[in-house]
Amino acid sequence: GGGFGGKTIIFIEPVAVLLSRKSNRPVRVVMSREEVFRATGPAPGGIMDVKMGAKKDGTLVAGVGEFRYQAGAFPGSPVGAGCMAAFGPYALPNVRVVGIEAVANRPLCYSYRAPGAPLSSFAVESVVDELAQKLNIDPLELRMKNGSKEGTQMVYGPKLKAVGNLECLKALQNHPINKIKLGPNQGRGVATGFWFNLGGQSSAVVNIAEDGTATIMTGSPDIGGSRASMALMAAEVLGIDYTKVRPIVGDTAAVGFCEITHGSRVTFATGMAIIQAAEDVVRQCRERVAKTWEVGVEDVLWQDGQAVPKPGSAADNQKPQTLAQIAAKAARTGGPLVGSAAINAGGAGPAFGAHICDVEVDPETGHVTVLRYVAAQDAGKAIHPSYVEGQIQGGVTQGIGWALNEEYIYGEDGRLQNPGFLDYRIPVASDLPMIEPIILEIPNPGHPFGVRGVGEVPIVPPLGAIANAVTRATGVRMTDLPLTPPKILAAIDAKK
Repeated sequence: GGGFGGKTIIFIEPVAVLLSRKSNRPVRVVMSREEVFRATGPAPGGIMDVKMGAKKDGTLVAGVGEFRYQAGAFPGSPVGAGCMAAFGPYALPNVRVVGIEAVANRPLCYSYRAPGAPLSSFAVESVVDELAQKLNIDPLELRMKNGSKEGTQMVYGPKLKAVGNLECLKALQNHPINKIKLGPNQGRGVATGFWFNLGGQSSAVVNIAEDGTATIMTGSPDIGGSRASMALMAAEVLGIDYTKVRPIVGDTAAVGFCEITHGSRVTFATGMAIIQAAEDVVRQCRERVAKTWEVGVEDVLWQDGQAVPKPGSAADNQKPQTLAQIAAKAARTGGPLVGSAAINAGGAGPAFGAHICDVEVDPETGHVTVLRYVAAQDAGKAIHPSYVEGQIQGGVTQGIGWALNEEYIYGEDGRLQNPGFLDYRIPVASDLPMIEPIILEIPNPGHPFGVRGVGEVPIVPPLGAIANAVTRATGVRMTDLPLTPPKILAAIDAKK
């Protein structure tokens, strides 16, 4: 990782360009950490009102949400995405969402991993947890009973195709964490999360060298391991070992247009371009072999990295030819083997995650210790499973920081008081337990390999999961993030 939306916006580049033009010299502009805090834009603040209704048996019948997001000095908050994601995990027959953004004398907010979704999800998941308590129903069971599934009408328009929401919840129900008995001042929290994912424009080129190795080039910057995923998908189509594939990220002078790396789109959309470019190479190989064998291209199949004769065809007596053999004589059969693709990918599969965690609250200090954390997520198809696990763990870590610590603090003069990591505290390894990821694979029908974007879903449930756990540990519903020790102590004292 390393992007999370912060690298999708141009900040100081135009200043450097103008200064360079004026001075006729190279110019480098570097922002200090304090300047980054003050000027590059945080995630939005927000105030949410959510109401949900249920029958006594736990059937949810309606949901209403008003989500008011702070945009900063100019319009541009992700309130629309927040409205789309809020009730995503639930099959509600009646839903109404209203999004409002307010401008204020603050830095303009920008994208931050699943922009808008963690806030609205926190509100909805808190209300669902409160319903579970009032109805005396297990919070996982309540979500299973009402979970979105194939055919569910989403509030923003489409009906879901195959998705793994219920499978994620089932994985948590079957996890051993539920058998662990909680001690004093401990609580268990559950939350689900949804992100719609994006597709968009991507280009790719696949070049085959004389020795049969491949160089693949796209224009999508790698901020989460996408180069490895591109190499694996190209190797799968070509039928060669992935160590024989070299992935390159090219700039706009070397490769066709690719949209920015955002919205969990790259492995899905740019991966689809890579697949089509590799299929283009396979097509050319079959055509060249067919010409050599003097048969129709339909009589040549591609299996395990080589052209083989179709059983019972006119080519049945021919010997298979590997990609390396075909590439070695490319100059005599038509020239270099180069495949390309330029697409505007649709069919991005929405993704769901379900999280469960245990916390302990110190009644004397208000400090929260996260004891255990399990995150289940539908990846569609995990092209590189360890990278998917890393995305899940990274998103959870960011979500825990958002839930417990991270906050912009302003003084009476309107100036940011904590523009640095000494006072703006993010989680470090010693703050966290081992975050256990569970990868589920319910293929996305809109992708040749079933891929769904995975990068943004993991940050959506933690705010609700942590808050619900703290609520159950303290007996006080926590509705104001972050859950800092002073806030928790104040809530405990108010209860007394």
